[in-house]
Amino acid sequence: MSEEAAVPELRWGLTVPFAGVSLADHRPFFEQAEARGYDDLWSGEATGYDGFTPLVLAAAWTERLRLATGVVNPYTRGVPVLAQTAAALQDASRGRFVLGLGSSSDVIVERWNGVPFAKPLTRVREAVAALRPVLAGERGPGGFKLEQAPATPVPIHVAALRDRMLRLGGEVADGTMINFTPIGSLAHVVEQIRAGEAAGGREPGSTEVVCRFFCIPAEVDEGLPFARHLFAAYGTVPVYEAFFRGLGWGDRLDPMVDAWRAGDRKLAVEKAPEDLLREIFIFGPWAAQKARLDEFAAGGVTTFALTPICGPDQLAAAIDGLARG
Repeated sequence: MSEEAAVPELRWGLTVPFAGVSLADHRPFFEQAEARGYDDLWSGEATGYDGFTPLVLAAAWTERLRLATGVVNPYTRGVPVLAQTAAALQDASRGRFVLGLGSSSDVIVERWNGVPFAKPLTRVREAVAALRPVLAGERGPGGFKLEQAPATPVPIHVAALRDRMLRLGGEVADGTMINFTPIGSLAHVVEQIRAGEAAGGREPGSTEVVCRFFCIPAEVDEGLPFARHLFAAYGTVPVYEAFFRGLGWGDRLDPMVDAWRAGDRKLAVEKAPEDLLREIFIFGPWAAQKARLDEFAAGGVTTFALTPICGPDQLAAAIDGLARG
């Protein structure tokens, strides 16, 4: 993306893979999403499948959808491996791939994979700086060079939580991916991205702002138990805890974090702050969910990465219900 390029109109995406559905059985859902007018598929990578394989399948089974990692990290994969995989997916998808890159978390990187989680801001900045020339066919770290560079440039997005990473996304990436963002804090988050754009000599609003949403097709009171369980697991991870504390939610977070660290998972779930959950999660019938998403779009989000919370038997209806328009 050039520095003067305009961000396209609001993009509508889904996160993949879909919970409870075998990868081999994703084809009809991918085809349905494309037919219903979705723009993107954003893959996740935590404790399920890796971030690339679902997109490889989608590259073969769809023709138009943009395919993006949301996200993979430069700790457990080095720059040459990331470049090779990005080049392969860009070729397989005929130019539809976006490399979403983030630092991940200390839990995933260090506790699970045994890789020191050191200087995440520097690690992401250096990875983006190294990947740009390599993906353009030039030599990179240690003299590595792709045998065949992508025929079309691979956009790079940066996942961010706290202010410095948000500014980095605006400065060096084609887009910034945010997650678990309270509606009341969205203005601050977008302001940091815009500050990064200014630091990089870019026009304000010239980069994409992607936000992942958990969409619960139930009224708030009915949907809160799921939201509490998910949030307790995420909000107690140090990088997310620091994020919410930086947004001023520290006092509301303390009872949940204290219970989690004491080993009382049940109490931690009970103590998940309801007012914060109401700001983050998308509840209600489809029309109500879209109205809430409109508020995020008005606040600066340009791309929705929607995660429908439902079983496989309700997935087709959810894809239809969440579709644009």
